[in-house]
Amino acid sequence: MPLLEVHVPPRQRRFEAGFARIRREQGVAEAFPAPVERHAREAAARGPRPHGGERRDARALPLVTIDPPGSRDLDQAFHAESRPGGGFRLGYAIADVAAFVASGDPVDAESLERGVTVYSPDGRAPLHPPVLSEGCASLLPDQDTPCLLWTLDLDARGELADARLERAVVRSRRALSYRAVQDALDAGEADPALRLLEEVGRLREARERERGGVSLNRPSQEVVEEDGRYRLAYEVGVPVEGWNAQVSLLTGIAAARIMLDAGVGLLRTLPPPDSETLEELRLSARALGIDWARDASYAEFVSGLDPARPTHAAMLAQSARGLRGAGYEAFDGEAPRHPSHAAVASPYAHVTAPLRRVCDRFANEIVLAACEGRRPPGWALEALPELPRLMGASRRRARAVERGVVDFVEAVVLEPRVGEVFPGLVTHADDRRARVQLREPAVRARLSARGLSLGAELPVRLASVDVEKGRVRFEPA
Repeated sequence: MPLLEVHVPPRQRRFEAGFARIRREQGVAEAFPAPVERHAREAAARGPRPHGGERRDARALPLVTIDPPGSRDLDQAFHAESRPGGGFRLGYAIADVAAFVASGDPVDAESLERGVTVYSPDGRAPLHPPVLSEGCASLLPDQDTPCLLWTLDLDARGELADARLERAVVRSRRALSYRAVQDALDAGEADPALRLLEEVGRLREARERERGGVSLNRPSQEVVEEDGRYRLAYEVGVPVEGWNAQVSLLTGIAAARIMLDAGVGLLRTLPPPDSETLEELRLSARALGIDWARDASYAEFVSGLDPARPTHAAMLAQSARGLRGAGYEAFDGEAPRHPSHAAVASPYAHVTAPLRRVCDRFANEIVLAACEGRRPPGWALEALPELPRLMGASRRRARAVERGVVDFVEAVVLEPRVGEVFPGLVTHADDRRARVQLREPAVRARLSARGLSLGAELPVRLASVDVEKGRVRFEPA
């Protein structure tokens, strides 16, 4: 389930203090201990560690990175070309964190404690010290960078025909932003590789729909200040973000297939949404005035939402509830009984963000060993059984920060509106509590109320707001 991006007006002390409090409450480590920083600096100065084999010199490959503006922790670099006879060949470079981090060293131990980079509207708590994640291990332009280089061959329909992974050294040409790439594509001025990114991205989106997969391109939540008050809005991403994400998903699908064939690996799994969640989502859609045909699946409904429409953007945010329950399955020998990821509609693995997700470093070593026809290194196998628990804990911490941020922001926005009555629709009800979907602002109100009918129209009054605790209390009006 993708994290919700929240953006607030810059340099507002109230928001900054609130976000800092949320991180403290969730135990998010921000500064690195001195021994970790010192070891990272030494690793950066020493250069890539030897791995017992030669790296392919792929510096001639004209790779580019595509990320939000200002990003420096660059995990992936991309290139595409047409194949003789039809189809495509993608070059996809992934940061090789293991070139600078050894099993058992201080950076490794700290990254296992952190698990993931934790994002807040005012910054992030990184997984690795910036001297690595924003320096020598990052796929920054105009520097020779060790990487794990995927070669992905696709047929004319965008189906995966072949995939292989090898260690290499590359030299990215440019660090591009999503908006810059989209503008170049729209103006007809993009270079051939970026035009192929659009073509491949559209083909992969079509194959995803055929599989029954779901790409939940959630718009970011924006806090807009007007006349001294705040309101919630949604900012829609550009299409190239989805096409770029399809390449990452394709790589994760390829990695999962290789792991399953090798009989060892770490999969990212997700069960399909249960009937109660789906019915709640249908009621939320009704409250927002969005038609959900009774015979349309969750995937079909989500794919038809237009994030440029405010109510649809709000529904996309709500639809993330259908992607709950994701986890990691480690195996060495017998494959998991349920290896698929419901949103991807395929077995899938996390391998494309090792600077920001610690499990990717280990998963990549397993895939690399399989591609070379050998057993994975001992340090990767030894960590494998514990990685699902470590990743689960770190993802829960990141989710708790996200929930805290969203609750806090909504409390700030609603604070001046205490006493107002809002129309709503009951989307969940039991013998103790209920949830009501509001249309404007598009938030869900929690009520301590009994005897409410699921799907009933219900006006609610904003009874109180506690900004410090991020608590908003509504009551039936």
